[in-house]
Order: sequence, then C-alpha cells, then structure tokens
Amino acid sequence: MKLKSLKFRKDDLSSPANQLEYLSNGIFKENELPYFKDKIAETGKFPLKPKKLEILQINLGYMCNQVCAHCHVDAGPDRKEIMTRETMLQCLEVISKTGAHTLDLTGGAPEMNPDFRWFVEEASKVGIKDFIVRSNLTIILANKKYHDLPEFFKKHNVHVVSSLPFYKREKTDKQRGNGVFDKSIKALQMLNEVGYAREDSKLKLDLVYNPSGAFLPTDQASMERDFKKALKEDFNIEFDNLFAITNLPISRFLEYLIASDNYEDYMYALVEAYNPAAVENVMCTNTISVSWDGWLYDCDFNQMLELKVNSKVKHISEYNEDLLNDREIVISQHCYGCTAGAGSSCQGSVA
Repeated sequence: MKLKSLKFRKDDLSSPANQLEYLSNGIFKENELPYFKDKIAETGKFPLKPKKLEILQINLGYMCNQVCAHCHVDAGPDRKEIMTRETMLQCLEVISKTGAHTLDLTGGAPEMNPDFRWFVEEASKVGIKDFIVRSNLTIILANKKYHDLPEFFKKHNVHVVSSLPFYKREKTDKQRGNGVFDKSIKALQMLNEVGYAREDSKLKLDLVYNPSGAFLPTDQASMERDFKKALKEDFNIEFDNLFAITNLPISRFLEYLIASDNYEDYMYALVEAYNPAAVENVMCTNTISVSWDGWLYDCDFNQMLELKVNSKVKHISEYNEDLLNDREIVISQHCYGCTAGAGSSCQGSVA
C-alpha cells in the first residue's frame, strides 16, 4: 500500500498542535527529561536570540512526487499547498533588500511549483551570493518536463543540495520508496554530466544524509568520505559536501517513533547527546524561514509546527529585517534534535 501524507489520512498527528502537545507531555511533563528551555537556561542561552541574518529559506510548497517515511514536511502528491506568484513577488522584493547572503529554496519538491522556473530566473538576477535549490533528485526523472533541470540549474548557477539517504539501494528505498535509489543515481550522473561537482567547476552539488531509523547520524566528515568512495567506485559520481541532518521528532518521523515504540528512547538519546556548543550555531539564529503562504518562522521545523516568529512582523508582506533581528526565537522539545551531538541544521553539523 502506497504511503499517504498524515494530512490526507486525517491522522491526529497531522495537527501541529497535537504534535506539540505530545512533545510537551509524557516524559517531559513528568520531569523525567528537562524541557528544552530549561536545558538551555542552564548555560544562560534562554531566551535564544538571533544573530545576523545569513539565510533566507523559502518553501515553495508541500507538493512532492515522493512520500518519504520520515518526512518532517509531511509532503506528497496529495499536498496541494503551493506558493502563488503574488507571494513570490513579495519574496523577490525582500530578496532584493535582504542582508542575507544565501537564498535557499525548498519544498516538498520545489520544482513542482508551476512558477518555479520563473521564480528562479527572477531571483537569480538579484545577485545573491549562494542560491540553493533543495532537490529530491527523482523529480528530474519523474516527467519529461523535468528532464532538462540539470541544464536549467547550470544556466542560473544554482547550488543543488540533494537528498540521498545512503549510498546503498536497500536503505535508500526503505526510507523513500522502491526505485528511488536508481533514479537518484541517474539524476546525480546527469548533474555531473553538465558540470556539477567537477574539478575546476563553480557548480556546487551537495548531498544530504539523514538516518533511516531511530538513531543519530554519525560523524559527518567520516560519512562524507564513505559516500564519496562508494559513489565514485560504484557509479563514477562526484559531489562536493555531505550534510548529515538529525531527524527531528515531528510529523511523519514522530509517527514512526510512536508506532515503532521508539519515541521515549529517541528523546532520551537526543537529550543525553545535548551539546551546549551546538546551541551557538543552530540555524534559527541565522535563518528566516518563509512558508508557501508567506508566513515567517525561525526555521523550517518551526514552520511545520506552525510556530510563527515572535515578532510584530509575521508575514513576508510586512518584512522588516531590523525588527526580526530583535525577536526571541520560539522553541520546543523538537529543538533537541538540532543540538544533539555535533548539532544539525539544513547545512549539516554546526559544532
């Protein structure tokens, strides 16, 4: 049976409020584990405040050609939330004025937004230093209209950050669906063919790894070496960097933890691996996340829990970077995922 989104199934966990309630009760309410705000207060980090804005991350919609088992966005073909051109125009106005050096487009599969190419073309004219598109790779092969995406990305000097759970077929397909690994390999080869990650090329291609089960990622540098060796030897694929991202206990990964009776053990593992040094560089301190309908969040994960920024400015249409830089960052227990071990962000380890 093909997996459907929590929202399509009308599952209780499709409600962000229900997720937050789950994360704030049980072992936390019973004082078996400390709330995240109390943990960071031990080292004087509460309230958590932003630093200089570096990354503007824009979610173009929750629609996706895949339905991955651990997706924190709860994305899938049945999700119809898509950013309109009107909201994109508001984003473009902000991009032209922001002090951020990185523009990060994400989804779902951002390429499925009907205005995706127009938006990339317009945004590329602004001159942002690092222009990222997060691709699941299989979208390139999903339909003929996407087959030229590698050339399109190259034309606009897009930095491609692509999902690949593992360099072996079994683990990748288990997490993302049958056939995903082979399609991902083909897409990576297509990106290499147009010049991505080649020696002396300015076209950047990074991979994202996240664990397939209820455990934390191992050392990012050693995993990158393993990925590079395996992909080069087996498929002659090259890439630049590997980002290891911890699965946060929200959405479909939270569902998995509860269904597999791993929730408490996983939360204990996150809390026990808490690293105060990681708090210094968590992505909410240098990022603003914009949802498909223009609301502002401290990070992509807060967006999925509908935890809007704690600021007078809450929507892209009223964007004010100075006011946003003066806000307090909204936190909950899922934040342990970003501060465990070497830390985790959309750019990988942070400590």
